[in-house]
Amino acid sequence: MSERLRRRLPLSRRRAVSTAVTTVLVGGTFAGLLSVTGTPKTAAAQTATPGAAVPAPRSPATPRATAPSPVPMATGPDAPDAQDPDSSGRTRDPESPVGRPGAATSVMQIVAHPDDDLFFMNPDISQTIRSGTPLAAVYLTAGESDGVNARPRDAAAVKADKAGYAEARQNGIRAAYSEMATGSRTSPWDRVAIPTAGGGLAELDTLRADPKVRLVWLQIREAGSTNHYRPHSLNGLWHGLVGALESQRSAGTPVTADFRYTKDEVVATIAGLLDRFRPTFVRMQDPSPGTDPKTGKIRDHQDHLYGARFTQAALARYAELPGHPRVGVQNYLGYPTSVLPHTLDPETAGDKLRTLKTYAWLDGVNDCGTPAGCGDLKVAARPAGRGWTATVRYARGTSTSWVQRGTDGGLHAFSVLDGQLAAWRKPAGGGAWQGPTLLPGGGLDSGVTSVSLPDGRIAVYGTRTLLAGGPAGYRREVVSTEQTAPGGAFGPLRSLGTPERSDATGTSDISAPAVTVGADGRATLVLRDSLRQLTAREQGPDGGWGPWRVLGGTDVVGDPVAATDATGRGYVFASTVTSVLVWAQHVPGGPLTGPAPTALPPTTLALSATPAPSGDGVRLWFRKPASGDLRSADFSGLAPVSPVTELPGGVAGFGPVSGGAGVLAVRSRTGFLATAAHGRTGAGPAWKLERFLFAGAPDAGTDGVAAIGLDGRLHWTPAGPDGRAVAAAE
Repeated sequence: MSERLRRRLPLSRRRAVSTAVTTVLVGGTFAGLLSVTGTPKTAAAQTATPGAAVPAPRSPATPRATAPSPVPMATGPDAPDAQDPDSSGRTRDPESPVGRPGAATSVMQIVAHPDDDLFFMNPDISQTIRSGTPLAAVYLTAGESDGVNARPRDAAAVKADKAGYAEARQNGIRAAYSEMATGSRTSPWDRVAIPTAGGGLAELDTLRADPKVRLVWLQIREAGSTNHYRPHSLNGLWHGLVGALESQRSAGTPVTADFRYTKDEVVATIAGLLDRFRPTFVRMQDPSPGTDPKTGKIRDHQDHLYGARFTQAALARYAELPGHPRVGVQNYLGYPTSVLPHTLDPETAGDKLRTLKTYAWLDGVNDCGTPAGCGDLKVAARPAGRGWTATVRYARGTSTSWVQRGTDGGLHAFSVLDGQLAAWRKPAGGGAWQGPTLLPGGGLDSGVTSVSLPDGRIAVYGTRTLLAGGPAGYRREVVSTEQTAPGGAFGPLRSLGTPERSDATGTSDISAPAVTVGADGRATLVLRDSLRQLTAREQGPDGGWGPWRVLGGTDVVGDPVAATDATGRGYVFASTVTSVLVWAQHVPGGPLTGPAPTALPPTTLALSATPAPSGDGVRLWFRKPASGDLRSADFSGLAPVSPVTELPGGVAGFGPVSGGAGVLAVRSRTGFLATAAHGRTGAGPAWKLERFLFAGAPDAGTDGVAAIGLDGRLHWTPAGPDGRAVAAAE
């Protein structure tokens, strides 16, 4: 044990630190338990529950570890998660439905570094914690950086200590989650070392006051650079530049043995955690953030990108495991949010910033009792990041067009679960929703869009990620499926390709597709490519698809949206940082012309479009930046035909506005679904909160409002004067 770790700091007047631990030697390594208030004072606290055997990793490989040195230990209480593990290392509650479809809601989020979740996934995290939903946050790397825990102005005087800096970041995360869950940053955690399915060890922290909140530290070495060449990184491991990647254990962790992972072992480790926690919803970073066309460098941190790709591979492996709950996925944009309009209202942004200030140890009070420090002082220099605390963005899953009416009057809804197209059906005449049925074909990205064809059939479009063939085989492509006959079954997924030359040129950065359909049934498919312009494919008279062609546009961001007016003319809208561009058909079935500037004010980039109530043209819905207030404008052809209309009495929030026939549905500031009847009378809508958290965007239509809950179930609010929500359909 180092001299640094043997030092003792004076106890803070704000609380006393107590450490109680027990050890057991398992297979030549220690699995550790720490029962602490805040964080432990030393790294001496090690291992597992007395009398309970610690399960071996499922992988036949054992950790490639340096031998730990036994140290004197005190006895202490059991960790809640260490009791009665099964053979997989997962604790089971005999009354829990998590092993069956339709399981209780459970959320897991997987990020590359400590603070990626706080910067890029909040306020979703705090809303999940407040809802009482079980939450497990997984950190792939130690986030050790250069090992200097200091503001830039003080860095020269601080000695580098990667283990210490990793510990400080852990302390900051524990403080932030404690505060979100209990109101106190010093609420105690129980910390245990667990074996992983990849043959290594990880630290599992459980919040004692709220055991549904858990943190998992894999402590893999980080790249140490945003986009410079670093072969010893997740990037290098993904591309085979190194055969294995080493651990970087934090000071004070109960994990006492070094280890290393191969590429497959990282995938196995993440898949094993999915199997341990059995989530119904997974939050992850963006695996295709694009590249800068001038420099060729990726727009996000390389650890974010490749950590997300490892997560994709693990989710694909986990999807093959029988009996697990169906899993929905949400991707979050990272560094590219810096240059985009803010999405959060001042109150929500302020709450998010306060959490980052806690993580950054801005008050400097040593209430964790460790020499490393109680938070991330690099972040203390700029706790808002580069505007990150004022915004949150979903990289995928923003379509509001995933419910369609069939020829018999019944409804069809579509989402993505386990990487497959999930379909629900509601019979005509007021029957209950039935489903979901998972259609064949995997790898689908979250978020699909659907259209009704003139002959009464329904078609569904989305993108999927191909992982086969190693790193060179990674790519995303557009896929579609349609009913074989009106009211009939859906055919197999059909690949419509991609306009991208290769993953290397743009990280397969394509948007979700938007689709217009002419009176003759021919579709035009539009998406944003990695050059930030729109490209399209048109369907020919024989049903085949023509080549990709460039529609133009500059600095297009997010997903385009499409709508068809009452005359059959198609429209496509796409956001830029400063306004919105429009493409339109002059006559039904004609080519899309544009782009034309709309002169609209800046939006939060999330758009939706519906036929205009007047019957002439379409209505575009969007939000005002930095407030979440709702706005709309009507278009006929390439020009707006109404001024921007503000809806008074907003509910803030972020994401697309789904505007059905007289019905609105949005994500509110609370994260709950908000619905309201709406007419253009100038009166503010009377909002009703449907008290559940949901994924992606809602779909509001003539019959009601649909949303996919974090439990993977379809929640339905029928249209009507009472706005009453009915039970979810599974």
